[in-house]
Amino acid sequence: MRRTGWALAGVVLLVILLGPEVAPHSATAPVAPPYSPPGVGGPLGTDHLGRDVLSRMLHGGRPLLLTSLVSALAGAGLGALAGLFTALGGRLRQALIMRPLDALVAVPPILVLLLVLTALPNRAGLVLAVALASVPLSARVARAAAEQVTGRAHLEAAIARGEGWGWLLGREVLPLVAGTLLADLGIRFVTAVYLVAAAGFLGLSTSSSDWGLLIVEALPGAALQPWALLVPVLGIAAIAVAANLAADGVSRRSRGMLT
Repeated sequence: MRRTGWALAGVVLLVILLGPEVAPHSATAPVAPPYSPPGVGGPLGTDHLGRDVLSRMLHGGRPLLLTSLVSALAGAGLGALAGLFTALGGRLRQALIMRPLDALVAVPPILVLLLVLTALPNRAGLVLAVALASVPLSARVARAAAEQVTGRAHLEAAIARGEGWGWLLGREVLPLVAGTLLADLGIRFVTAVYLVAAAGFLGLSTSSSDWGLLIVEALPGAALQPWALLVPVLGIAAIAVAANLAADGVSRRSRGMLT
């Protein structure tokens, strides 16, 4: 299963990263009549404006992947830092850091997306919105994982030696919770993919070939050209499955190294 996960993740990653270079046509140029079936204008047919579906998919995958990855890393990283920091602190520190995050997690991610992109309608705003949706949940996961190791002897000894917060978090706690944090990162990445695609579906995309945008544009003609709708949906699903399998493999290996 681990090899299958890594192989699938590698294939999906390679296709997405090389997509714009190997695309047979421009993402915006009409190549055949609208809603042409596969084989006419391209292997997957054309969309409502006669553009090659395959070319649009290949051009839109890289922005979706990179935006989702940066957002997930930012959200999971900040959340993990907040969770680990509060796990080693007292109730006052937990109240100051976790209570605002608890308030943020009560806001639906789509609403956060709409509010932030209304103020910052660009890629930076999209990254910020998706990261904000990830921080509270990652903080909870990190704090729960760190609280399981805060009473161990090696950590008490490090505190008694007067080690700083950087040493305690990086050398004493982080290696023991790395597997959990990696698994959480995989979940946040999948969530980020869904939110970035949702932004395109809602017309808030920063790319003309965003897979979410492809889905909403293909809906009216789904009966005439179903591939224009099915392909971006399957593409998003493939990224989610590959990310979950890869993250599961990494977390299992990390736990195995610690045992």
